[in-house]
Amino acid sequence: MEKVFRIERDSVGELSIDSAAYYGIQTLRAKENFEITGTKLHFPFIRNIVLIKKAAAKVNEQYGLLDRKKAEAVIAACDEILHGKHKKDFIVDAVQGGAGTSENMNVNEVIANIAIEHLGGQKGDYTVISPNDDVNMEQSTNDVIPTAGKLTVLSLAEELLAALKKLHAALLGKAKEFDDILKMGRTQLQDAVPMRLGQAFRAFATAIARSRTRIENSLSEMRTINLGATAIGTAINAKEAYFSHITEELSALTGEDLKRADDLFDGTQNVDCFAAVSGTLKALAVNLSKMCNDLRLMSSGPRTGLGEIILPAKQNGSSIMPGKINPVIPEVVNQVAFLVIGHDVTVTMAAEAGQLELNAFEPVIFYQLFESLRALTGAVRTLTENCIVGITANRERCAEWVNRSVGIVTALNPYIGYLKAADIAKESLRTGQSIREIVLREGLMDEAKLDEVLDPLLLTEPCMTRGK
Repeated sequence: MEKVFRIERDSVGELSIDSAAYYGIQTLRAKENFEITGTKLHFPFIRNIVLIKKAAAKVNEQYGLLDRKKAEAVIAACDEILHGKHKKDFIVDAVQGGAGTSENMNVNEVIANIAIEHLGGQKGDYTVISPNDDVNMEQSTNDVIPTAGKLTVLSLAEELLAALKKLHAALLGKAKEFDDILKMGRTQLQDAVPMRLGQAFRAFATAIARSRTRIENSLSEMRTINLGATAIGTAINAKEAYFSHITEELSALTGEDLKRADDLFDGTQNVDCFAAVSGTLKALAVNLSKMCNDLRLMSSGPRTGLGEIILPAKQNGSSIMPGKINPVIPEVVNQVAFLVIGHDVTVTMAAEAGQLELNAFEPVIFYQLFESLRALTGAVRTLTENCIVGITANRERCAEWVNRSVGIVTALNPYIGYLKAADIAKESLRTGQSIREIVLREGLMDEAKLDEVLDPLLLTEPCMTRGK
């Protein structure tokens, strides 16, 4: 069936628009100008822009700024989008020039054309409903887009925080399960002193809990918005009634306790709050990656490596080596960490690159920040469900490494001195004799005292009373 087109005009000229499309000329220009990533706008971000449009229409109608019939049509159009309709009409690339004007106008035009049809008009007849004058009434890209960005960070972070809570619980479960298993602690990949396997998993849990708290604290800044600032912070074209009530209305629609920035110029030109959130995600990525490094090392082998733990087998590890199982879940989490760390560099540079009264680079900030949140959520979920909960301990291998290690000689320092302890360690390594055998042979300590000092379980806790 042959397509039918409508002609739309703007200050630049005119374009032919597919008559079935709800977007308009400014959206189409953006699509033609910004074929950058091939990634469209994140739909939760679109939903939050639409929520702002709905809140604005409600306030503008309530205080007589927007005709009731127009407002009702705009609100009905917003509700259609919020219920998942018209996704195909949001066509602009996630990375674009113009500080987000294209994404704002994509939403404005789609809402306007849906509303026009509600009022019995034809798409593109903006005398019925104007994308700029009616849908965008009292607003600017420069206060709509950062506000929508903050709301989207809040919603995506909620999913990540829930996933981290489950990961934390799973790690604590393993810490309890493995609490009676002795293993060799290592520093710089060399034998150090004994510890319990449960202590390793409790340390993982502690790091995750700290990361979760750090992210939660950073999100408080996401609830301070600049809606009402319009172009640069002067609130130009915003009526007092709208300015006074829009934050309250948006809070009611989103369920978030939002507040207007005390300094709207600062709230419009500075985006360090997004850099702060990104920094907490980077710190989480670092903790996750380090933990996954440890899981891969402890499970390495299994015959020729450490082999202290056994990761659940999730898929074949090789197209050529039969029976090989790789640590694919920790590996993918490592890769997500690398991705997030790179995204943080982009967010940092884009946040710094703002000039004077506006940061023009919010589109790439949101593109990378949203991707970090989504990728981390997926990584944490698969790590919990497909790895942590299924880890088992190789008790025999852990005991073997402790028994073969000379690391326990460290406990003798207070009794025989560092230099003598070092000599004993060297002899043990050279001859294969145990630390205990050498100390008793040389008569350096009596057997009962030595057994007490070298009790591996006692060596795994601080503040002990051995030797007293």
